[in-house]
Amino acid sequence: MASAARRHWLLTLGAGALLAGCGFQLRQAPRFAFEAIRVDGGNGTPVTSELRRLLAINGLKVFTPATPTNAEGDLAAQVVLTVLTDQRERVAVGQTAAGQVRELQLRTRFAFRLRSASGRDLIGDTELLLERDLSFNETIVLSKAAEEERLYRDMIADIADQVLRRLAALPAI
Repeated sequence: MASAARRHWLLTLGAGALLAGCGFQLRQAPRFAFEAIRVDGGNGTPVTSELRRLLAINGLKVFTPATPTNAEGDLAAQVVLTVLTDQRERVAVGQTAAGQVRELQLRTRFAFRLRSASGRDLIGDTELLLERDLSFNETIVLSKAAEEERLYRDMIADIADQVLRRLAALPAI
């Protein structure tokens, strides 16, 4: 019994050593080349709201168009993220011979640009598009509506994470 526990301990230690030796490392919190960002456009839209929340969680000062404008606030935002498009789409892509919808395609489209406070382009116009397929059955509409909302929430979180990673990848401003 003692030798089995010892073997298990040695295997765990060996696996840890192998993972450490190969460079494996858990994802760290992103580091940004700026401390404050102004997010213009997309007020109240899902992806923009999630993005503002993630930026604040990661320690950035987030200014919005609703933020009172004063000389200090305008100077504090080092970069300006302009939301060009933030929309959801729902398209029927499959139908029965009787014309009943059997498959939907859900899309979330987000377009943005990032500029420095002086107006220099840091990230040009960029569009992110996520699509998910959803089978549909009119006899279970409520559960399909809940599944649709869950898929949209997952796409919103995924796009916000992608934008966050792109912002973190910027070199020093």
